[in-house]
Amino acid sequence: QVQLVESGGGLVQAGGSLRLSCAASGRTFSSYHMGWFRQAPGKEREFVAVISRSGGTTYYADSVKGRFTISRDNAKNTVYLQMNSLKPEDTAVYYCAADGSILVRTTSNAMDYWGKGTLVTVSS
Repeated sequence: QVQLVESGGGLVQAGGSLRLSCAASGRTFSSYHMGWFRQAPGKEREFVAVISRSGGTTYYADSVKGRFTISRDNAKNTVYLQMNSLKPEDTAVYYCAADGSILVRTTSNAMDYWGKGTLVTVSS
């Protein structure tokens, strides 16, 4: 089992920045690819970013590319999502997820473990 706890969400004005954190406990953190997903009100959960076990490979959704950066610190069992130039359409609950497979995947049904989410609200 892997337990994931997100933090760092909040209310920010458009154009602002936030950094989300996801602390992991349980099995070896470095064994998992880590992803961020989000779900806006009335919409399905969507992929945001993923990072490989070593941190050497990252993928981003087109909607956040160039604005968001995913990173991880395996010594601290933590994955981060730095969000810059935030837009009102980034408003959502952001979820951290862990994937224990060999391949780096970007679909929500590939994830093995999920956090409970943290709310990000971007005002215009």
